[in-house]
Amino acid sequence: MSKAAGRRKKKGFVAEQSKTALVLIDVINDLEFPEGKMLLKHAMPAARRIAALKAKATRRGIPTIYVNDNFGRWRSDFRAQVDRCLGIDIVGAEMVRLLVPNEADYFVLKPKHSGFHCTSLEILLKHIGAQTLILTGFAGNLCVLYTANDAYMRDFKLIVPRDCIASETRPANDYALSHMEECLRADIRPSTRQGFFTKL
Repeated sequence: MSKAAGRRKKKGFVAEQSKTALVLIDVINDLEFPEGKMLLKHAMPAARRIAALKAKATRRGIPTIYVNDNFGRWRSDFRAQVDRCLGIDIVGAEMVRLLVPNEADYFVLKPKHSGFHCTSLEILLKHIGAQTLILTGFAGNLCVLYTANDAYMRDFKLIVPRDCIASETRPANDYALSHMEECLRADIRPSTRQGFFTKL
């Protein structure tokens, strides 16, 4: 092991090589749009599940990748976006507090719905050696679905825990989950299922 790798291990960094990656999509989100409060109602329970899943994944050496919209702020960076979303009177602040990244996490900013469109996500996943993606986040029927579709076309195995995504309405979320299960061969087992990680 190199000295640099040893330092990363001592500081609690996850291994750089992993066949599985946990992907958090648009969880750093101010929800400052007309339907934001509607989404927040469904997103908060999912955010708690995502936080618990992330803790379990980290203990198993599975890296976390935040794939986040830049919300049209082309001069922003991810850390600045986290700080902004934690601001006073921000609709999504309580949700973001549950999912604040740590220094071991990766992040990718995206300009559109899919995490793969015009981003470095595919290169990062190749660097990690990931073959299976656990997709979580918001909104399930938009950015999670589009990212899942692009991941499937790149031959990644997909797990989309049904209790770790949320959309503005339950029917929209259920439709997205059904589509991902039937058309993208996604495993939609809940994150709380006993032995969730055993088949990875």
